[in-house]
Amino acid sequence: MGWIKSGDRTLSGPEFNARALRAAGALESLGVRKGDGVALYLRNELAYFEASFGVGMLGAYSIPVNWHYTADEAEYLLRDSGVKVLLIHADLLPPIAHAIPEGVAVVMVETPPEIIVAYGLADVAPPAGATLWRNLLANAAPLAREPEPAPSSIIYTSGTTGRPKGVKRPTPTEAQIAAANAMLGWSYGYADHLQGRRSPEEITTAIIGPVYHAAPNAHSAFSIRIGANVVVTPRFDPEGLLRLIEQERITHLNMVPIMFKRLLQLPNEVKQRYDLSSLQYVTHAAAPCPLEVKRAMIAWWGPVINEYYGSTEMGNVTNLSSEEWLKHPGSVGRVMPGVSVRVITETGEDAAPGVVGEVIGGPLTGLNFTYQNAPEKRASMERYGLVTPGDIGFFDADGFLYLCDRKNDMIISGGANIYPAEIEGELLKLPGVADCAVFGVPDDEFGESVMAVVQPAPGADLTADGLRAALRKTLTGYKVPRQIDFADSLPREDSGKIFKRKLREPYWAGRERAI
Repeated sequence: MGWIKSGDRTLSGPEFNARALRAAGALESLGVRKGDGVALYLRNELAYFEASFGVGMLGAYSIPVNWHYTADEAEYLLRDSGVKVLLIHADLLPPIAHAIPEGVAVVMVETPPEIIVAYGLADVAPPAGATLWRNLLANAAPLAREPEPAPSSIIYTSGTTGRPKGVKRPTPTEAQIAAANAMLGWSYGYADHLQGRRSPEEITTAIIGPVYHAAPNAHSAFSIRIGANVVVTPRFDPEGLLRLIEQERITHLNMVPIMFKRLLQLPNEVKQRYDLSSLQYVTHAAAPCPLEVKRAMIAWWGPVINEYYGSTEMGNVTNLSSEEWLKHPGSVGRVMPGVSVRVITETGEDAAPGVVGEVIGGPLTGLNFTYQNAPEKRASMERYGLVTPGDIGFFDADGFLYLCDRKNDMIISGGANIYPAEIEGELLKLPGVADCAVFGVPDDEFGESVMAVVQPAPGADLTADGLRAALRKTLTGYKVPRQIDFADSLPREDSGKIFKRKLREPYWAGRERAI
């Protein structure tokens, strides 16, 4: 087994497994049973992983929480998920303490030094009488029985209704486990290691994205599970990543395009300072990557840049090497083994090569997810036995998939999914707002940023700064529109729905993204 490290702490594989078994015992002592949920309101550090693996050993669900959430957002997730226990870093508790539902056991995790330094935090001491994870773990007996098969984490992902939906999967069958392992192996460049041609201990990877997001969550858990060496970083830092690659001889990475952009913005002397020759397989997903950014990364790091496409619901379904991308620029790859992907017309037929349609996909072993407390939304996602992620695109004659647009208007900013309906709902609550539309506009750094057009009520005196200040009381900062314009009226379709296409067109004119 490989090792896992965070800050100055390093655990061997057996040491990590022992702590996960103790974590399982500690959580069981709090009443966690098979099928229950445990919320992990934690940043990237060892406590997150030992707790997550411990939860899985009980056959329970770990539920990563976006620690940027406002109290309102946190309360919704904690109530909707029905968690029994909340693990939370000490400095994150005060802003949401009043929003924690009654009956949820709160366990405080002391914020580790690497997190304090990375975020410039004060060292917040837990209040007297708090249940501390450190003490709970020290006093717990390890799980004495055979661990339960671990279900997947419940990842909350939003939809057009604005409120997040928890993607929940039952404990997988052996066939589904094998299919998922193959899919993740293809995605992360681990296929040879899983098939015995190379040892997983030859892999050294780093967790550089927040583990509450689906892609870093899956990548980190899978890397630990197969026995790779894993370096956990508190947050992404461009030069810090280059230094880490050289120091730890990193071989594999899972990234998002905003990271590429920030790396490319470093001065040339910084880029040339570090030895990156250990890199073997770097993959990216989660957001569109501008052509010039990808070309520049391939030119700098060499043909180690790969790409995959997928969604939380359908899994990862395509894969693309540097060589393939250079021949098919803009593509997200060809269909992986073990999955099915179709581009369908409005009548459900397969679209001809080059013809745009709705992208649907999923594993050949069948779909095995639901939405927490929302079976009707789950039903609406299915198309002909596959899942629609809300994208439209086309296959070329060589079988490479291209994405043209997102059917559900989702905004992807720096790899984070932002859903206009949620922001529109909060805007419409504000005095003086008669109507509004929220959509994504081009952003050179983040790919897209949030734009709002607001129709004031007669006589209302609204300002962009005033609206943003009001929204920050209920929305996480990155959801607050960077730009707010005002209009006397908003264009509408015959059905009454706001015609966002007309609002977006001027901003995307001449850009690669379709409207």
